[in-house]
Amino acid sequence: MIAYLECFVHENETDAESRPYDVISGLRGALDLQGTIDCGDAAEQAAKDFGGMNSLAPLALVRPAGAADVASLVRAAANLNLTAAARGNGHSINGQALADRGLVLDMPAMEDHFQVVRTSSTSGYADVSGGALWEDVLKRCVRDYGMAPRSWTDYLSLTVGGTLSNAGVSGQAFRYGPQTSNVTELEVVTGKSETFVCSEAENSELFFSVLGGLGQFGIITRARVLLQQAPDMVRWIRLVYTEFDPFARDAEALVTRPHDDGDEESFDYVEGFAFMNSDNPADGLPSVPLHPDQVFDPTRLPQEDGSVLYCLELARHYRSSDHPSVVDMGVNRLLEGLGFVEGLQFQVDLGYEEFLLRVKQAEEHAKASGIWDAPHPWLNLFVSKSDIADFNRVVFREILKDGIGGPMLVYPLLRSKWDARTSVVLPEGEIFYIVALLRFTPAYPKGPSCESLVAQNQEIVQYCTKKGLDFKLYLPHYRSQEEWKRHFGNQWSRFVERKTCFDPMAILAPGQKIFPRRNPKP
Repeated sequence: MIAYLECFVHENETDAESRPYDVISGLRGALDLQGTIDCGDAAEQAAKDFGGMNSLAPLALVRPAGAADVASLVRAAANLNLTAAARGNGHSINGQALADRGLVLDMPAMEDHFQVVRTSSTSGYADVSGGALWEDVLKRCVRDYGMAPRSWTDYLSLTVGGTLSNAGVSGQAFRYGPQTSNVTELEVVTGKSETFVCSEAENSELFFSVLGGLGQFGIITRARVLLQQAPDMVRWIRLVYTEFDPFARDAEALVTRPHDDGDEESFDYVEGFAFMNSDNPADGLPSVPLHPDQVFDPTRLPQEDGSVLYCLELARHYRSSDHPSVVDMGVNRLLEGLGFVEGLQFQVDLGYEEFLLRVKQAEEHAKASGIWDAPHPWLNLFVSKSDIADFNRVVFREILKDGIGGPMLVYPLLRSKWDARTSVVLPEGEIFYIVALLRFTPAYPKGPSCESLVAQNQEIVQYCTKKGLDFKLYLPHYRSQEEWKRHFGNQWSRFVERKTCFDPMAILAPGQKIFPRRNPKP
């Protein structure tokens, strides 16, 4: 079958671009797939991603039904000198999920796989498809079982396999670690088209390679996600700071405070962001209040205050049966001693599911205004605690002093909550910060040109590099292997060894531009 397919493609490769339907017809006939294969206009959606800065048309968009289809497609790609990219919900920024004239696998199309197992009255796990959206996992776990995963991302219209291939970070990571620290088993199709179930105890090298592996070693087709009892309600709080030092000091104190599951002496979620001392609704004072009835009173700010302010964002879980006075008392106790500006505290109570889906409303507004479809030259970094003050001084207060038209997240994480055996690379030290510059601006000419924003990102990275700051790009993107070597540092050799072991022909995730496609040795 593969021999026939190889012959067919080679016979037609000279005019494959002009005859894509003939090529795909051959693929359909040669591969015994349960899913579907599309090309041309039907595959156009796979030529771009959320970043909107790259366009690479695949040979075909494949909707696999399950792991067997994925393995068949990787096997075909190996024999036909093609590449294959797993596409979740298309939210990569720099073309990481694209495959130029290769096969793009639409992972959400996979057959539904969902099973929850309780291991105690308050814990358990869910087996879910790698193409499942986290928002669907949330709704099914909470509504049907009263359970929920422990670690999240801020935006939940992302696939399970997609976030696990990077890390998956949100305000719960200080307690439970990233999402890569909250799975115990995976089903993976490697670049050799082999399907394995892997865990810390079984096929462990593959397990840890794939977690944070940028799609380089295998395609996640199923994941076992740890669950805990879901709370009913959330007290969501924002606290304003005029200076970075007290903001960072309080944030670090909160994430390092000793805690256990069900601990009443700590918050359940800690994030933060920088914002502009302006009236811009996108990243100024109006972006801070949590409810339309709340108003940011600028007279509370010192007269000498600068152009950049900071907000600590916290959440406290509770049961709907808890008396409001008990909730108030517990929250106030946790806020004691924090150095935020008096009178600039905002809070709201909402359901747990509504809190976790809070970004959905912003998505709807962005789609209505057209900003959702504009380019998104985002930049995400991990910066060490030792260098975050300098980063703030130059990046937030100088380079970005006029804002970015969207959130500028900055909050601390704990290295001890990350497993060093995964493929993720981090700055040194126990405490490091995630910085996420999430631009939402109108497309040019209504907004700044994409080229100017990319240049601003490069200026930031060049500053960090030139000054020797201890940082790593999160959701990294580089153009050359030399840059990738610098990114991985002393972990590069391990990364290469894993690639050689699990995807020696470099079939998978070509959009990352780490390894060129290789042909098998004769």
